[in-house]
Amino acid sequence: MPQTIVVNGAPHEVASSPDTPLLYVLRNELYLNGPKFGCGLAQCGACTVHLGNAAVRSCVIPVQAVTQPVTTVEGLARRDPPHPLISSFVRHQAAQCGYCISGMIMTSSALLDKTPHATRDEIVAALDGNLCRCGTHFRILAAVEDAAKGGTV
Repeated sequence: MPQTIVVNGAPHEVASSPDTPLLYVLRNELYLNGPKFGCGLAQCGACTVHLGNAAVRSCVIPVQAVTQPVTTVEGLARRDPPHPLISSFVRHQAAQCGYCISGMIMTSSALLDKTPHATRDEIVAALDGNLCRCGTHFRILAAVEDAAKGGTV
């Protein structure tokens, strides 16, 4: 039985079985490639999206449990102007391989929505569960810290 979910402000009817992880629906039915498959166990953060106002790991959320609007990194980037974190990540050249960036941005934006002027310690704590394997973690922290300060480089 089809289910309607709201993603990036638009309703979408999805045909996947109710136990299909939200990540697979986003990538395979809605063709949103921002959220990535990393571990499938909610341990790496590559699949992070917003469900309502909370950052969640979409690889372990069955689509039947989606009752609030979903926002992906594409939803943040489509704003006019884009979300300040998007601009900050670009200014700080915070992506090397880029695989983790969607999850980093989604986790950070949820933090900054709750704590607009988050400290470095709060940022580090929020991103503790997001893995970056290519070594750009310091630039990611600088980008989030800059966005928290409302600054530019």
